Amino acid sequence: MKFSLKNFESSPQNYARIAGMLYLIIIIMGFFAETFVRNKLFVSGDAAATANNIIHSQFLWKIGITADLIMQICDLPVMILLYYLLKPVSRKLALINLSFNLIQTAVLAANKLNLLAALFFLGDADYLKSFTPDQLHTLSYLSIKLHDFGFGVGLIFFGFVCLIEGYLIFKSGYFPKIIGVLMTIAGICYLFNSFALILVPQLSGIILLMPCLIAELTLSLWLIFKGVNLPVWKQKCI
Repeated sequence: MKFSLKNFESSPQNYARIAGMLYLIIIIMGFFAETFVRNKLFVSGDAAATANNIIHSQFLWKIGITADLIMQICDLPVMILLYYLLKPVSRKLALINLSFNLIQTAVLAANKLNLLAALFFLGDADYLKSFTPDQLHTLSYLSIKLHDFGFGVGLIFFGFVCLIEGYLIFKSGYFPKIIGVLMTIAGICYLFNSFALILVPQLSGIILLMPCLIAELTLSLWLIFKGVNLPVWKQKCI
């Protein structure tokens, strides 16, 4: 399917469905990497146990990193498609949204190096023999912790993405207003959780991100199965 702005404006449904499917892949990959890899292998407060888990499940650890990278790769076409889907509401805000999303993706992609470093510290290369096993376990553990904070920093930018998208969706008329409300709530949750992670870590937690999962899953499924309200869309594009 050849992409052109003219085709997009006259028939956006196929592009909306592509965005929705890619968004769903992002959600699945992110959920898998966090829930079935890192949460399974990482033992909070125990560097030795975490290191032992990763050493005995190195391929699973690599699969988790790969899933994260697939998520970031899919994010690029999604953000471009969402830009065109939301541009009729406000071109300037859609462009600002795209800019925040690009920064978020760049931060999260670079942040994967911390997960690779955690694996490298547990290898058997000769240059690692100047460190004791306990030191290497600690360095690996610290790399994972640094990844957690890097993830939080990236989600600050994504929090603003959700806020802007929520507003644009709410004002669009060709998407349900409730999705705009849900995305706005998601943006607030992302921002609160990320700044709490930096300022008051004990206030951050996975429970704060549950509204985000609901909002993004709702948006992705709506794009796949419903797309845009074509009469309103065409009126906005005039």
